[in-house]
Amino acid sequence: MTRTFRSNLASGLSPRPYIELMKPRIVILLVFTCVTSMIVAIDSFPPVDIVLPTILGGVLSVGGASAINQYLYRELDAKMARTARRPIPSGRVPAGHAMAFGMALVLSSVLILGLFVNWLAAALALAGAIYYVVIYTLILKRNTVVNILIGGGAGAMPVLVGWAAASGSLEMQAFILFAIVFYWTPPHSWALAILDNRDYAAADIPMMPVARGESLTRFQILFYSIQLMIVNLSPAVLLWLPQAPVMLNRFYLAIATVLGLILVGLAAKLIRRADKATARVLYKYSSLYLALLFLAMIFDRLLL
Repeated sequence: MTRTFRSNLASGLSPRPYIELMKPRIVILLVFTCVTSMIVAIDSFPPVDIVLPTILGGVLSVGGASAINQYLYRELDAKMARTARRPIPSGRVPAGHAMAFGMALVLSSVLILGLFVNWLAAALALAGAIYYVVIYTLILKRNTVVNILIGGGAGAMPVLVGWAAASGSLEMQAFILFAIVFYWTPPHSWALAILDNRDYAAADIPMMPVARGESLTRFQILFYSIQLMIVNLSPAVLLWLPQAPVMLNRFYLAIATVLGLILVGLAAKLIRRADKATARVLYKYSSLYLALLFLAMIFDRLLL
């Protein structure tokens, strides 16, 4: 019993399960989109005294919202094989501690962004956390098949935070970046939902494959992949409009075209083959796709 107590105590003191609550891979990807947005906003790398607190604030906001989400869905997570080993259902973090941890991270994010960057960025970060926790987690996820479609706005908020942090305002170009992440979310998330269809059904979550079937979901993935490619190429319009601000140039547009064609090709292949292996390839590529797309933006603005 003493050995078990010591083991539990050591587990409770370890920072690892709390870091897991923050979902580091998602945090890294979304904060990367935030920093990219800062670069596109001012056409240069932002000052260190702005970019560092923005990164820290972004990490805390996204990670805190994730921790609160896992607190709210701890019982459902325990029913799904993919999520049963998360810190709360596995017993490595008490549920109340996870909630307090998440709230502390979100509030710290608002204070850091407000005091060291600007209050517009702080308000947008708070809005993103509320969007994810309240609109997506509490209202949409269990109640509607369009949960991912509408909820995608939460993942797109970091680009607005980045733009506001760098420029102090929001211009039309910021909402183009927002739309890119927004339209990226359905193909990415529905490919994962196909892989975890049984888990979502067991947890009674109306993801698209559960509520409408895998066949329709595959066509929806193709439909939104095409829309995503169109949105990704929309900065080209600004190049042709007289006196319009240049957002992204031809290098980005070339890379976006290639990446988009690959994504659409994989989505079409998923309709033809309709198997888990193709869905897994599409899911993994979609994460790489977003990272490479935003990396192309950085190259376009800083190096060309």
